[in-house]
Amino acid sequence: MMSKTRLPQVRRAKAIDSSLAIVNIVLLLIFFFLATGTLISSDSVEIDLPETSELPLDLLPKPLLTIDANAKMALDGIPLEVGTLAEALIDYPTLHVLADRNLGAGTLLDLLAAEELIAVSVKLVTLHGQAAGDDP
Repeated sequence: MMSKTRLPQVRRAKAIDSSLAIVNIVLLLIFFFLATGTLISSDSVEIDLPETSELPLDLLPKPLLTIDANAKMALDGIPLEVGTLAEALIDYPTLHVLADRNLGAGTLLDLLAAEELIAVSVKLVTLHGQAAGDDP
């Protein structure tokens, strides 16, 4: 007679639950971004505006449109009326613009949009300011 012996039961491997580790990592990331995000204040951002000064026009690129703080325009030193810029630039594919630092960006964009320039590339000209005592 054969004896009945039981085979040992096959133990199933326990599945590792990684959801707790994922939750911990996500919470740590949330806390990190909350902590570092509150350290940066949008009020502390400062912008240095460009400076405009009287310059000899022959040293600057041509054609040069200068715009003062009162939105008065001059092309290469010759005063322009609003709406006449496109006609003056008929032979020039590029316009260089030097605007006063106190002229708002919205005003500058409105002035250029009012001129209805077609196929003219607009480039802003900026000046490097010199500290007192520096050689030119």
